[in-house]
Amino acid sequence: MGIIVCIGMMAVGAILTLAVDLNVSGINLDIMGLILLLVGTIGLCAYVSILKRRRVQPPSPAAPVIEESHRHTVDDRYR
Repeated sequence: MGIIVCIGMMAVGAILTLAVDLNVSGINLDIMGLILLLVGTIGLCAYVSILKRRRVQPPSPAAPVIEESHRHTVDDRYR
């Protein structure tokens, strides 16, 4: 599921739960809306966590290694 689908499911769930006062035989729209809100939230959290892991990249193996050839001590600074 993409981020747009998850947000859409959450919006439809909120509308069904909070704004619709329709009685349908055999279906409770409040429960259906809560289920859509829950599934949309879980999908959004999963999508964001996967996206976060994809963006973390280790440094390339060809990165130069910087070595310090001369260390300064306290005595070197005051000479």
